[in-house]
Amino acid sequence: MTGARIVLAKPGLDGHDRGLKVVAMALRDAGAEVIYLGLRVPVADIVAAAVAEDADVVGISVLSGAHLPIAEQLLTAMRASGVEVPLAVGGTIPPRDAAALRRLGVAGVFAVGTPLPGVVEGVLKLASAEMAAR
Repeated sequence: MTGARIVLAKPGLDGHDRGLKVVAMALRDAGAEVIYLGLRVPVADIVAAAVAEDADVVGISVLSGAHLPIAEQLLTAMRASGVEVPLAVGGTIPPRDAAALRRLGVAGVFAVGTPLPGVVEGVLKLASAEMAAR
């Protein structure tokens, strides 16, 4: 699939972004346009980028264990700004928290150890569904 616009960011205090950069390159190799915002990006900046870039998916990576509050803050800010695109969360996510993230409204959860092709396929499926709904 080509043409998907995916905003990726590392919110919070986590300073490790190698995994997210690998995902970004794999998504680009698969034909997506990736807008990588970098490390320690505030929630408001992620939402602003999603609006400015007309994103089909927003993806974040959290390795610090703060995935639940960060996802909740981001989803709240996205809804408040009228950003109605899927949120994908990757990182160090225990199985019990994956279910909690989905209950919050996270569309895709990709825990550490998810094979890269599975992450790419999952994110592109979210983007494809979003693009078809427009």
